[in-house]
Amino acid sequence: MLDSPAVQKIKAEIGIIGGSGLYDFPGLQSPRDVRVRTPFGSPSAPYRVGMLEGRCVAFLARHGIGHRVQPSEINVRANIHGFRQLGVTRVISASAVGSMREEIEPLHLLVPDQLIDRTVSRPMSFFGSGIVAHVSLADPFCSVLREALIQAGHKAGARVHARGTYLCIEGPQFSTRAESDLYRSWGVEVIGMTNFPEARLAREAELCYSTLALVTDYDCWRETEDAVSVDAVLSNLKRNADTAVRVIKQTVRALPAERSCGCSRALATALITQPPFPAAAKRRLGLLIRPYDKPSRAATPARRRRPARAAGARR
Repeated sequence: MLDSPAVQKIKAEIGIIGGSGLYDFPGLQSPRDVRVRTPFGSPSAPYRVGMLEGRCVAFLARHGIGHRVQPSEINVRANIHGFRQLGVTRVISASAVGSMREEIEPLHLLVPDQLIDRTVSRPMSFFGSGIVAHVSLADPFCSVLREALIQAGHKAGARVHARGTYLCIEGPQFSTRAESDLYRSWGVEVIGMTNFPEARLAREAELCYSTLALVTDYDCWRETEDAVSVDAVLSNLKRNADTAVRVIKQTVRALPAERSCGCSRALATALITQPPFPAAAKRRLGLLIRPYDKPSRAATPARRRRPARAAGARR
């Protein structure tokens, strides 16, 4: 297993986050486990770095090895920062979800285009304590990465829903029936426990981020179905996992080398604190703010002009 500072020599391109039921990624060539230290603590597990479809990818088990980390305990800041340290620019999230719509059936896939956050206890930003940033989350998923996932799903022969709203709840409990009915009245398509704050932090880290939502159940709103259970979820996850792997492989193969979206410059118009930044904040956030850590001309004091020398004055 590689450890820091050997991490600095690794240049992965695409990150893959495996959710419930996807704890490893089959087909990686020359895989090696890489442990990353971050200013925000330890990621959920070592990253498994290897070649996939001719590109270097880094896979991370969101819930840790053996699924030991529940949603509220995931150190998302460390997970996302670790991807940046490895050189990743795009992150694909595979997430188990419950369906809130009759037509979105278990074993279907959905690529959401919107998010609603109902979490209550998770760190939501890298920033603070000296540097303030307000990134735009109007469209929380990368449009280019979303489209690549949708097209890959069709090519894999999966039933793919090309848009929808993902509602993220705190968990770890599933919803009550009253909550499930309320969420349906909001018009959401799927419900899960992990995509916030991942999407927020990926945007702050200027990473492209999109979700492949794997539908496992109908939550508990559908009276003709049994209430959602772990057994039912795991049974469908195993059946969905092979499809998810095929879709992600196709996506990795199809993504263009260069990014054409705005994700890579998300902080350019988000940083409200003027440089120079506080030293402690720079140590914590240096990887993210380095391109913007330059005093503006307005903040740079003008040089005093020397008075003109009188004729014949001594040098």
